[in-house]
Amino acid sequence: MTKRAYKERLYPTPKQAVLLAQSFGCVRFVWNNTLAYRTEAYQEREETLSHSAAEKRLVALKAEYPWLKDVSSVILQQALRDQKSAFDNFFNPKLKARYPRFKAKGGRQSIRLTRAAFRYRDGEITIAKTKTPLPIRWSRPLPSAPSSVTISRDRAGRYFISCLCEFTPEPLPTSPRAVGIDLGLTDLFITSNGQKAGNPRHLKRYAARLAYRQRRLAKKQKGSNNRHKMRRKVARLHAKIADCRRDAIHKATRTLINENQVICVESLNITGMVKNRALARAISDAGWGEFVRQLAYKAEWAGCQLVQVSQWLPSSKICHGCGHRVEKLSLSQRHWHCDGCGRAIDRDINAANNIRTAGLAGLACGATGAGAVA
Repeated sequence: MTKRAYKERLYPTPKQAVLLAQSFGCVRFVWNNTLAYRTEAYQEREETLSHSAAEKRLVALKAEYPWLKDVSSVILQQALRDQKSAFDNFFNPKLKARYPRFKAKGGRQSIRLTRAAFRYRDGEITIAKTKTPLPIRWSRPLPSAPSSVTISRDRAGRYFISCLCEFTPEPLPTSPRAVGIDLGLTDLFITSNGQKAGNPRHLKRYAARLAYRQRRLAKKQKGSNNRHKMRRKVARLHAKIADCRRDAIHKATRTLINENQVICVESLNITGMVKNRALARAISDAGWGEFVRQLAYKAEWAGCQLVQVSQWLPSSKICHGCGHRVEKLSLSQRHWHCDGCGRAIDRDINAANNIRTAGLAGLACGATGAGAVA
């Protein structure tokens, strides 16, 4: 058994929308107030606020601000738990997480409810402080009763509910096929079989429309209703771009998982690569990090193996046929001829084949000089 989140679209009634807005505001206030108190206590008095002390302080906040009692106390306590986890991640040197930030009123809003704050019965979810079930557009039945639910509202004004459930993954039939994948910008990914996926470039498709709406937004008076409407239009366009990108990656990764037993990819330092201002937008639009993340968890559920090869492997410079290595190969040179065997080489397909070879070698012996990790 493992846990999986099922995210569905939510269409709250007007009364439920008011309650959710109050809940979002209260959670945001508790988070920001506690974070400011923690930061000030450490900077001025070098004191650290423990989680138990933060929970005791929440009682005093409720007495000082009675409107905090209008929402469920569970979501306020959960906000403190989430903040504790954020600080634990920040102080963990392996995770390299940044310092917790304040929550903005105009950003994404969310609340998390445990079983004490909602009821799941006959396929319907009813949260605390309301009597009617939430109008959820279910795309599939839940495999079990959720242990917790997270209700969120994005900048485009859309509501979502994410249900954390236990489910049993069903491994796919074993296949002898293995594939190497080279990530790129001209093509989102290239396989060792010679398949080039292409790159839809979702951001570029809507760039002109997005720039037009952003210019209109910049000219609106701050605080006006017209500015709020235009900000919502800009957010909706950003959401559309993100949805298109996520949908394309889901389809591509599902096809790769269904067709292969072993998938070898290169472990790229995407954080460092986006510092290149000339390629940062194209790399972010390609979604390499999300692509590898989806491959990882889908491979685990399907019983496949994902092997990550070191980024320092010169996969593009080594001929996969004879092993000859060229000294210099510019990024603009997409094809080259091997001096060792005279083979005409496609740079991307050659890199995918070398990644596949290094990944299978690492899988066979446990580790290689190339740094393959299963």
